[in-house]
Amino acid sequence: MFIDSHCHIDFPELAEHGDALFTAMRDNRVSHALCVSVNLPAWPRVIAMAEAHDNVFASVGVHPDYEDETEPTVAQLVELARHPKVIAIGETGLDYYRLQGDLEWQRERFRVHIRAARECGKPLIVHTRSAADDTLRIMAEERASEASGVMHCFTESQAVADAAIAQNFYISLSGIVTFKKAEELKEVARTIPLERMLIETDSPYLAPMPFRGKQNQPAYVRHVAEHIADLRGISVEEVAKATTENFCRLFKLDGVIC
Repeated sequence: MFIDSHCHIDFPELAEHGDALFTAMRDNRVSHALCVSVNLPAWPRVIAMAEAHDNVFASVGVHPDYEDETEPTVAQLVELARHPKVIAIGETGLDYYRLQGDLEWQRERFRVHIRAARECGKPLIVHTRSAADDTLRIMAEERASEASGVMHCFTESQAVADAAIAQNFYISLSGIVTFKKAEELKEVARTIPLERMLIETDSPYLAPMPFRGKQNQPAYVRHVAEHIADLRGISVEEVAKATTENFCRLFKLDGVIC
């Protein structure tokens, strides 16, 4: 079985598919999914999705691209994370690609999420784009390794992957790894320890080959696993087993779904 470690099935363009989304997951041996929060106003929608489906978990956090937000506090995030279906803090991090100018507010927001994760004992979901050095620096300064977490939708270099793993983080690969021109990322997929790998869709975005350009969905995470298996010269069953066990270990679900 496969687990989609990062998706946004609460977004209207996916939620409107209803039961068909979950039927497709079952047909493709995708047993569970983590529905990831991007801002607090929409968080009730995220947790409602998790409450409605036994095989869906939730996170709580504010994405770095959401500039005009009331900043979350450590106490607020910790309180929301008490919900039994919430297994992570985030997604959080830094994005210097989409936004320009003084981004100190992003860095402070990231620090707040790390502190909340350490306080509540739940791992972080980290987004980083064009900001790897600052992301790793802040993780180290705030002792993110104590919470652990995942570098989601990883597109960085081998050196960044190694540095994140050294800080007790996992590397999650999305449909991007199936793209023909993603040669550097394919090499990361070949070389990182299998016991530190997760797979995801980030749906509704970034559909893997052969669905590139179409709307993504959790069922397609199987294609990510199949491509990684081809790159590493191992069976897809081995990738499925490892990434499922890693998900359970990271998000403290051993004995719950594994």
